[in-house]
Amino acid sequence: MSLSIGTRGRLATLSAPAVIFTLLLIAFPFAYTFWLSLHDFAMGGDSTFDGVANYARMLADPEFWNGLKITVVLYVLSLALQLVLGTYMALLLHGSRRLSGALRTLMISPFVLPPVVVGMMWLVVLDPSLGVANWLLESLGLPPSEWLASPQWVIPTVALIDTWQWTPYVALIVLGGLQSLPPNVYEAAQIDGASRARIFWRITLPMLMPTLVTAAILRSVDLLRFFDIIYITTQGGPGNASNTLNIYGFRQGFEFFQIGYASALMVTLSAIVLGAVIAMVRARKAVAW
Repeated sequence: MSLSIGTRGRLATLSAPAVIFTLLLIAFPFAYTFWLSLHDFAMGGDSTFDGVANYARMLADPEFWNGLKITVVLYVLSLALQLVLGTYMALLLHGSRRLSGALRTLMISPFVLPPVVVGMMWLVVLDPSLGVANWLLESLGLPPSEWLASPQWVIPTVALIDTWQWTPYVALIVLGGLQSLPPNVYEAAQIDGASRARIFWRITLPMLMPTLVTAAILRSVDLLRFFDIIYITTQGGPGNASNTLNIYGFRQGFEFFQIGYASALMVTLSAIVLGAVIAMVRARKAVAW
């Protein structure tokens, strides 16, 4: 039953304070950060309008470009691993319905753990001298690794930590998509004699694309602003090997007290996150059935 104009007006009036509060809650921090990015402002000093000087400094800063590269590499590597492994886990759960309830409960545990707990746990596991990871490698006759202390391996290692924590989250999303697929399509394919591999590539994967893009959107927002695990485990090191834009902006703001420049870095990162989300939302519309 459609609502009358008067009823809709009263509902709009009642919901207006909540809508305005929500908009201000989102808009004010971003607007204030953008305002700071246009000023030469250091903690404890005076604020001077500087126009786009912070952005010009950022474009000429090699550490900004290094942080951007690290952010993109970590994002692409982590997202690819989580989507592939999450889809595989979802397929296993979907094919084993009797165990799915218990496994879903177990799968929830990694991504509900606080980042501090995850970071400290993996610091112990990956300790080059006492960690169980190197003990396992040596038991298999393989050379030990420095893991988080290695400039070459720190980004893959951080990506694996994030993949361990968030792959179950992706798997639960994909599992929901699998359970919503129409069974009659599979019955027709089986009658036609299609193999399991052909069914997956020609039927399951195309129909799952909107779900996979949704999972990619949710993980993209988190991965592009990746901070907590890196700060707990490496603080951007060794050297600057894991110094993402988030870590670099934090250090500029709260270690060197360059609030204006740090704000410019964060506005730029926010624009990158927004651009990635918009692109994926459009991709989802394109692949939706």
